[in-house]
Amino acid sequence: MRVFVLDKNKKPLDPCQPARARILLKQGKARVLKRYPFTIIMPELEVKNCVTHEHQLKIDPGAKTTGLAIVQDNKVVWGAELTHRGFQIRDALISRRRLRRSRRNRKTRYRQPRFLNRKRSVGWLAPSLMSRVHNILTWTKKLSRLCPIVGISQELVRFDTQKMENPEISGVEYQQGTLYGYELREYLLEKWHRQCAYCGAANTPLEIEHIKPLARGGSNRVCNLAIACHKCNQTKGVQEIEQFLSGKPSVLKRVLAQAKKPLANAAAVNSTRWKLYNHLKSTGLPIETGSGGLTKYNRCRQNLPKTHWLDAANVGKVDNLYIESYQPLLITAKGHGTRQMCRTNKFGFPTRYVPRYKEVKGFQTGDIVKAIVTKGKKIGTYTGRVATRQTGSFNISTKPGLVQGISHKYCSVIHRKDGYYYSL
Repeated sequence: MRVFVLDKNKKPLDPCQPARARILLKQGKARVLKRYPFTIIMPELEVKNCVTHEHQLKIDPGAKTTGLAIVQDNKVVWGAELTHRGFQIRDALISRRRLRRSRRNRKTRYRQPRFLNRKRSVGWLAPSLMSRVHNILTWTKKLSRLCPIVGISQELVRFDTQKMENPEISGVEYQQGTLYGYELREYLLEKWHRQCAYCGAANTPLEIEHIKPLARGGSNRVCNLAIACHKCNQTKGVQEIEQFLSGKPSVLKRVLAQAKKPLANAAAVNSTRWKLYNHLKSTGLPIETGSGGLTKYNRCRQNLPKTHWLDAANVGKVDNLYIESYQPLLITAKGHGTRQMCRTNKFGFPTRYVPRYKEVKGFQTGDIVKAIVTKGKKIGTYTGRVATRQTGSFNISTKPGLVQGISHKYCSVIHRKDGYYYSL
């Protein structure tokens, strides 16, 4: 991907090729400002002396991963995939609720539970959903400071969960629904991981199949639909699924469990789409919106692989795209730590103290460091996210795995903690 360039006043210039950035750094005309995303600054250059081109930031929001792409004319100059932590937040809140409830019910000090004593503001969303909106908004503002972005494209319409749950809905009842215009086939492909539900065949034409046949009282609800290859679809016919998979009990159990899975991912996208749209409007940039069907049409028309960042590049009106590099920046949201004063066991009792001051020997949990160990049993070079300890012996999460017990003396910071982890 291209390298972001800033002038001496930190005004964004056009991103340059990595080879050009290496030449500028070697000649001393630029210096590295940050590693992720890689950005250089030119201390002797002002933006008024340079010509900048218009760039469009394109966003493909997802429940687990959001695609980001920056397009200049028809060239995709930068791309990234942002992995959210919404489901982790949800699980943490559920765990906290259970612990508090169990403490109230023990034979200790008891207080009556209080309800309806907090009024939620208009447009309130759960913290697990708002984290997705805040992640995307954070990166939109960050990229606007690094690149001359003049507009935003957002995929706004994707799945109509109300229509999929009740295909017969119509009239005023449907107009008050969650989303107009649905992508049933695309949703089923994602739900069943783009492979046959019965034999697991992939990279083959797949058909929509009724788990309980219509001839035997089945419905068109999405919970009764699956994706199957032509051979399995024809072989099953109007058989009950228990009869068709009588010799494969493990497959039967998996299919029935997958069919009952709630529309959690689709609901998360639908719940946050307008909130995200309104937050993006606050940036002052013009916003273009597109549908999931148009995104898929643009991508398939150009024979591009199915990835989040390439989906983002195809949001909105697209003619033909030129992809300069197929190696996007992978971003994972990690949060900024917790405010807990102590850790608890599974019963909610405190087990250990949490230090008030988070910085240890000049390092903080979440920093990306490079450790060059020159002696001992762990000789080598390690790069990754550090977890600090008061003893000065740190853990480093590298791509191959976790490395424990690395002294702070061997570590040097290459990127300060910002709530995200990066890899290529």
